[in-house]
Amino acid sequence: MTAKRNNAPGGKYGPLYSHLMKLAGNEWLASFGDVEEVLGFPLPDSARRYEAWWENNDNRHAQAPAWLNAGWRTDEVNLGKETLVLRRV
Repeated sequence: MTAKRNNAPGGKYGPLYSHLMKLAGNEWLASFGDVEEVLGFPLPDSARRYEAWWENNDNRHAQAPAWLNAGWRTDEVNLGKETLVLRRV
């Protein structure tokens, strides 16, 4: 019998993965504050300064597997308004 692969990321971004797995819709318009509430800690300054922090690249960013492994992608990151859209893929 082959074991199922667990795609849930461990570590500090795991709560975001869990939250996205529970969402019923295909889109989540979130403020950075919403993401912080889910995580239980403040985002790093780089999340507010650089759109690249939100890239859908799990090879470059430790946080990206939280949404990618849950089947979501970031989109429409607005640093000025501190919002983003996450879309189910």
